[in-house]
Parts: sequence; C-alpha cells; structure tokens
Amino acid sequence: MSRVCELTGKKAMVGNNVSHAMNKTKRKFNANLVKKRFFIPEEDKWVTLKVSTAALKTINKIGISAMLKEAKAKGFYK
Repeated sequence: MSRVCELTGKKAMVGNNVSHAMNKTKRKFNANLVKKRFFIPEEDKWVTLKVSTAALKTINKIGISAMLKEAKAKGFYK
C-alpha cells in the first residue's frame, strides 16, 4: 500500500538535501501517516484507515462522519 492519506490525499513530496557546501541531492519528504481504527456510529462498524496526523486533528475537531463525507466528495475515500 502506498504512503498516501486515505482522507486528505496527502502524499510524499520531492526535494533536496542541501549540504553545508550547498551540494544538492534528491530526497523524499514522506507524509506523517498513522494506521488508526475509527468507529462509525451511523453504520455501526469499525474502519481501519491510514491517515495523516493533520487529518487526525481534523477528525477530532469535526468528527469522523463529516470527514468521511468530505473525503468521498473529493474522491479520496470510496
């Protein structure tokens, strides 16, 4: 499974390692992902999602149901 947030679509970015001598080599900035189980009361079931920590903060703020609805509208979650 790729390192992509299932709710926000965040994924790895590409950048440079820059040394003191200003030499540049390619590197990857991975998304900060966590595998987490959530209980959805409307469907009365548990779902396991790979989400970014930023998405976790949003889930704590607006709730898992609202977040899933947004993700489905944007096409990140089926």
